[in-house]
Amino acid sequence: MSTATGSVPVIARPLDRAPRLTRGAALAHGPAGAHTAPSSVDPVLSVGSAPATSAAAPADGVPSRRDPVRLAARLSPLLGLAISATLVVWGLQTGVLQSLENLQAFIGSLGAWGPVVFLLASTASVVFPIVPAGLLVIAGPVLFGALEGTVYNYVAVCAGSLLNFLIARHVGLSLIERIFSERTVEKFLGWTRSAHFTRAFALAITLPVAPDDLLCYIAGTTRMRWRTYVLIILLCKPWALIAYGLGISALVLRYLPW
Repeated sequence: MSTATGSVPVIARPLDRAPRLTRGAALAHGPAGAHTAPSSVDPVLSVGSAPATSAAAPADGVPSRRDPVRLAARLSPLLGLAISATLVVWGLQTGVLQSLENLQAFIGSLGAWGPVVFLLASTASVVFPIVPAGLLVIAGPVLFGALEGTVYNYVAVCAGSLLNFLIARHVGLSLIERIFSERTVEKFLGWTRSAHFTRAFALAITLPVAPDDLLCYIAGTTRMRWRTYVLIILLCKPWALIAYGLGISALVLRYLPW
């Protein structure tokens, strides 16, 4: 067997497949948060090199289904549903949920703790899906009245959205893909490849038709400026909260037997 050495053959990675974003903003993004086109000189992979692992897969090779963060993200909605059902049963047994007056009187009896607990729960639900944030947006006007409940919703949702952006900017997709479905993440990542991503993002925040929490995380992986993001959240969030929170809560109060 010959021992002569030569150049190691290499195979080029296909250019039609854009590399995945890694920690922080590993890919350069163009204006308004859009990705720039890949360079014509693509990195090469040595034959026999280990395949690259997904950002969502742990580095030690542990299957993703055993990832504690991913597992918590899958089970937390069930936990939130169980907690909600327990509170409903308790409210019916104690009479708190027998009428709107009883419910609001109970919330008032908590003093400052009522708004504080609601704000913390609403902010946390935006960052991590323990309880669907939409349910708490509806609950705000019901518990505290139309004006006060909407203000609490606005403060909590904006705070959670700002936290999402900060977390994504420092961690990147490695955490986002563990919280959300990878297919869903890839779907909305396509938005960032558009030169009009900022406009699309602002429209999605204004209208309650898109997964705002995920979009806020994804915006943090782009080169969108912090100032631009803050302005979009503060100026566009109120309209969705008013349309969704006040609208749905009005229907709930109308058709509930209170």
